[in-house]
Amino acid sequence: MKLSRPVSWFLLAFGVWSWFIWITFVKNLWKDGSGLAFDAAGDPTAYFWVHLLLAVASFLLGTAIGVIGFRGVRALRREAAQGTPDQPSAPTSSAA
Repeated sequence: MKLSRPVSWFLLAFGVWSWFIWITFVKNLWKDGSGLAFDAAGDPTAYFWVHLLLAVASFLLGTAIGVIGFRGVRALRREAAQGTPDQPSAPTSSAA
């Protein structure tokens, strides 16, 4: 399957955005002082574990989506460097 340039860039941007957002979230979760992520004894709560699991799943999905986008962008650049046309040329008819 061949991805278009806008779709490839969108997928790549989504992967980068996912990493940026979830890294920020995990940092904030780790420093939580409201009592949601850690109880009074400093032990992680169910809220912490559920949100950490969500972050890990989002890292994995963001990575997979970003890799697909990166491969699409790389394939388009390689195709442009080789000078191959995007569409096949129209057949010529020879009137004998």
